Amino acid sequence: MDREHALRRIAELSREIERHNHLYYVEAAPVISDRDFDHLLKELEELEARFPDLADPNSPTKRVGGDITKSFPVVPHRYPMLSLSNSYSREEVAEFVARVEKAVGSTTYVMELKYDGVAISLTYADGQLVRGVTRGDGEKGEEITANIRTIRAIPLKLRGHDWPKEMEVRGEVVFTRKQFDKLNEQRRRDGEEPYANPRNTAAGTLKLQDSAEVARRGLDNFIYGLQSDHLPSRSHYQNVLKAHEWGFRTPDPQRRFIGQAQDLEGIMAFIDHWDTHRHQLEMDIDGVVVKVDDLRVQEELGLTAKSPRWAIAFKFQAEQALTVLRNVIFQVGRTGAVTPVAELEPVLLAGTTVKRASLFNADQVARLDLHIGDTVRVEKAGEIIPQVVGVELKERPAHAHRVHFPHDCPECGTPLIRLEGEAQHYCPNEHLCPPQITRRIEHFVARKAMDIEGLGGETVEELFRAGLVRNVADLYDLTEAQLLGLGKGWGEKSARQVVEGVAASRAIPFEQVLFALGIRHVGETVAKRIARAVGDIDTLMGMGQEELERIDVVGPVIAESIVDFFAAPGNRAVLERLRSAGLQFAVLERKGPASDKLAGKSIVVSGVFRNFSRDGIKETIEAHGGKVSGSISRKTSFVVAGDDMGPAKRAKAEELGVPVIDEDEFTRMIGE
Repeated sequence: MDREHALRRIAELSREIERHNHLYYVEAAPVISDRDFDHLLKELEELEARFPDLADPNSPTKRVGGDITKSFPVVPHRYPMLSLSNSYSREEVAEFVARVEKAVGSTTYVMELKYDGVAISLTYADGQLVRGVTRGDGEKGEEITANIRTIRAIPLKLRGHDWPKEMEVRGEVVFTRKQFDKLNEQRRRDGEEPYANPRNTAAGTLKLQDSAEVARRGLDNFIYGLQSDHLPSRSHYQNVLKAHEWGFRTPDPQRRFIGQAQDLEGIMAFIDHWDTHRHQLEMDIDGVVVKVDDLRVQEELGLTAKSPRWAIAFKFQAEQALTVLRNVIFQVGRTGAVTPVAELEPVLLAGTTVKRASLFNADQVARLDLHIGDTVRVEKAGEIIPQVVGVELKERPAHAHRVHFPHDCPECGTPLIRLEGEAQHYCPNEHLCPPQITRRIEHFVARKAMDIEGLGGETVEELFRAGLVRNVADLYDLTEAQLLGLGKGWGEKSARQVVEGVAASRAIPFEQVLFALGIRHVGETVAKRIARAVGDIDTLMGMGQEELERIDVVGPVIAESIVDFFAAPGNRAVLERLRSAGLQFAVLERKGPASDKLAGKSIVVSGVFRNFSRDGIKETIEAHGGKVSGSISRKTSFVVAGDDMGPAKRAKAEELGVPVIDEDEFTRMIGE
C-alpha cells in the first residue's frame, strides 16, 4: 500500500471507528459486533505502525472509550480506567503469556469472567461511598452517584474496619437475565417495545435522570478490582476476596474467580470451560480476562497508552449459524422509524429457532452488501436479539438481487428522511401512514396509558381496516352498533366492553393522558413529571424549548420533541377532539383530606396493603405533602410496611434507625 492510499484509508477508518465509538458509548446503540469493531481498530493500528508519520495525535487508537455526554458532571479518575487488549485466538493468549514470562519470569495468573455490562468506578472514603463515575474516555467520566446508590449490590457503607482510608473500586454494572426478562415482560404488558439486550439497557439506565426509575429497573453489580495506595495485599486475587468481606458482590471463588494457574494449559482449560458453560450463568459474559496476580509484577510490566501490559481479554466467539436470506422487509414503527428485518430459512441458534434477524438500519444493509439468496451468518446480540453479521460470498447465487434500502416509505410511499446525527430513516407522514397510526393507537390504549379494556393489537388493526378509526380521537366516537357490524368475533358483551372501556378512560388523569399521546422520548416517568410541573395541556403547548428545559427531567432532545409535536397541525386537531371528548387535560385538584401532615418527610413504601394499592398509598403520601423514596437511607423519615416487607429492607431500616410503621398507624397519622 502506498502513502496516498494509506492516508485515505487511515482517515476512513478513523471516521468509522469514531462513529461506532459514539454509537456504543454515548448512544448505547451499537450497529456492529465487538469482533467487527476490533478488526477495524486493529487495521488502523497496523497502518499507523507502518506509516507512523501519518498517525493523528487524536487517532481512535490513542483513546479509551468514547465521548462524554453533558447530562452529568464530568470528573477525573484518580487512577485511569484503561481498556483491555482483546484476543480471539489461543495463539494471542499464548503470545501474551510468553511476553510476560520473558519480561518478568514465571508468575501467577488470575482468570476472571468478562461481564457484558458497563464499567464503573466507585470512590470510597472512610468506608463510605462518595462517588460513582462511568468509564468515559478513561481519564475522566460522568458522575452518576445518585443512580449508583440505587444498586443494591453496591454497599453505601463498608463492613469491617480494615479497608483503605481512600480507594477506587472497579466493577461492572449488569442486568441479570432474570431481571432483564422481567423488565421486558413488563414493557410488553404496557404495550412498549422490549429492550434489545442487557448491556445496552444497563448503559441507558445508568444515564437516566430519574434515580427512582433506575432503582425500579433492578441493576446489579460485580466488583473485579481495587485501586489504592494502601491495599491490603499485593495479590489482586486476595484483594478481591477481601472486597467481598467489605460487602461487595464479587465472583464466587469456587465458580467464577480462579487463581494460581501458572501455565498456558491451565489458562486455556478455564477459558474452554466457560465458553461451554457460560449459558448456565445468571448474567451474560462475553469472554475471560487473564491477569497477572502480583501487583508488583503488574507495576513492573506497566501500561501502554490505552491498556495494561499485564492483562488480556479473550473474547468468546458469539454462537453463529449459517442460513439463507429469503427476503428483507422494512417495518415502520410508531414513531415512523423504518427498520430492516431479514427473513431467513429457519435455523437453530443458541437453543431457539430463528426465522428473523435484525439489520438495524441502512448503514448495516450497505455494509453487508446483502443479496437475496445469500448464505448469511447469524448470531444473537447480547445472547438475545438475532442479527445478521456476515455473508458467505462464495455461496452467493448467480444473478442474485442486491438489497436496497428504500427511498420511500414501504407502507405509504412518502419519501423517507434521515435526521442529522441519527442512524434511522423516518417516514414523516405520521397521520396517514397505516402502521404509524395503528401502533400509536395501540400505545394509547395500553394499560399504563389510557388502560382501555378489550382493545389489543389485533382489535386495533381490525378497527383500522374497517375504517372505524384513523386516529386516537376516533375511539371516542365508536358505538356498539358499529362494532357488532364487524361480524365474526363480536358479540354484545365484547362490543359493550370496548365502548365502556373507552368511556371509563375519560377519567384517566392528565399524567397518563400525556404519556398516551406518544410524544417521542416522553416516557411514563417523564410524562408524570412534566404534567405535575406545568399543570395543564394548554400551558405545555405554549411553552418554548428553553422553558421546557427548566423542568428537571427535560433535556434538549425531549424539549425539541415536545415543541415539534404540538407544532404539527394534525396533532393539534386530534388534541382538540380529545378535549371535546372529555379527556383530562389538567392535573386534578386533590380531593378529600389532603394536608401538609407529611410535609418535609421522605417515606419508603414496602409490601402489600389491605386498603391501598401500591400506587394509591404513594398518591396519598404525596397528597399530604410527603415525598415517596425508592430506597431506605439516613434521610428516610419512616417506612410504611405492608404484609410482605422483605427482611433485607427491614434489616436496613433497623440498621439505620429508621422507624417502620404499619398501614393502620399510617392511616391514623394522616387522619383518615
